[in-house]
Amino acid sequence: MVDIGTTLEMVQASQAGMSAVGAGLAVGLTGIGSGIAEMGIGAAAVGATAENRDMFGLALLFTVIPETIVIFGLVVALLLLF
Repeated sequence: MVDIGTTLEMVQASQAGMSAVGAGLAVGLTGIGSGIAEMGIGAAAVGATAENRDMFGLALLFTVIPETIVIFGLVVALLLLF
């Protein structure tokens, strides 16, 4: 058995670092996914609003829905950090 000389402080620091990486991935990947989803939704919303101005409220609602996923990612990140 080989002893690499890890101390308790080193293990705790490594765990805190991995938790920060997980939190960053949670927010970053949900942001990228939401951006990709809004790309198509935003284009369709602008087209629908250009044809019929009464569709603005519904188009705005459909544009906001993917943004809630980023909020869920932020909640997961905060749970990981605290």
